[in-house]
Amino acid sequence: MKIVFVLVFGFFLSTSALADWTRFRGDAHSTGVAKDSLPDVLDVLWTASVGEGIESTAAIWQGRVYVGGLDRKLYAFDLNSGDVLWTYDATGEIKSSVLVYEARLFFGDGEGVFHAVDAKTGEGIWQFKTEGEIISSANVHDGRILFGSYDQFLYCLNAKEGALLWKLETDGYVHGMPVVTDGRALVVGCDGYMRVVDVVSGKELSQTLLSDYVGASAAVLNGRAFVGTYGNQVLCVDLNASKVVWRYEHPTRKFPYYASPAVTDGLVIVAGRDKMVHALDPKEGAVLWTHLARSRFESSPVVVDTRVFIGSTGGKVLALNLGTGAVVWEFVVGADIVASPSVSDGKLVIGATDGTLYCFGRKAN
Repeated sequence: MKIVFVLVFGFFLSTSALADWTRFRGDAHSTGVAKDSLPDVLDVLWTASVGEGIESTAAIWQGRVYVGGLDRKLYAFDLNSGDVLWTYDATGEIKSSVLVYEARLFFGDGEGVFHAVDAKTGEGIWQFKTEGEIISSANVHDGRILFGSYDQFLYCLNAKEGALLWKLETDGYVHGMPVVTDGRALVVGCDGYMRVVDVVSGKELSQTLLSDYVGASAAVLNGRAFVGTYGNQVLCVDLNASKVVWRYEHPTRKFPYYASPAVTDGLVIVAGRDKMVHALDPKEGAVLWTHLARSRFESSPVVVDTRVFIGSTGGKVLALNLGTGAVVWEFVVGADIVASPSVSDGKLVIGATDGTLYCFGRKAN
């Protein structure tokens, strides 16, 4: 009987850990696919306020929500009540999203300082200074923290002490979160290249010319990377061959992509400043459906079961049918949304530029 209890208890611990939203796009591959479900009908469970606005995507871990504000503070909220548990003072605006790793929070700020903070208490542990603004969210591999800076470097730090392990110079700002796959870091930036780097040594393994600035993070699945560019295109890169295998561009609406894609085995979903959400075939880049809205999209989509959730600069949180792109739910918040959804424990959390943080779920009857 004791063995059964241990196995069952261990299963629930593992499931809970998987359901946490511990980084910008939910996982190390930046797929934007939730491991948890959401109710068919969503209610506002609570709202909370941040001083000067939210552009950062929230992290959710062990019943707490962590989000940075433009007021230079990192906030910890209770996921069930929305109560403020603590705040931490950074040195600049926080636009990067929090990484949670080994009970610590990692993020950068507008003054170029990268922070490690205790997730339980909000106490600062260490700081690391770069020479440019940090908007890139961090990723992690085996105790190595990876992030980019506007000083044109990709950094790798030791998670415990914040010591610099290596840095790789690029030819432009590094804006998006590095992807981690098979012991390699994949980074795209404003120099128009996709670079693959060995996480341990910092050695650059390959470059793929994209030809355009990239402000988004790439998403990786099945040996391919998908990313939207400022050149109005969505690209698919074969990582083994280091070459672009297809390019998608809308025939008439020529606007850049700032949001990061979500990717499943059957869909690449990317939203743009063209006021559209595009669903593409990951194999060939063919259009499967599009959704046209009244406002542009800078929020990155998140797939939850049979729906895709996204925020718009028109102040709406939308849920689209994953198969057709039809709107199946929406909520008007009344302020621009740049942050992306985070999903955990049957709840969706997203912030708006007026400083309001929303938690959606199903109210108890």
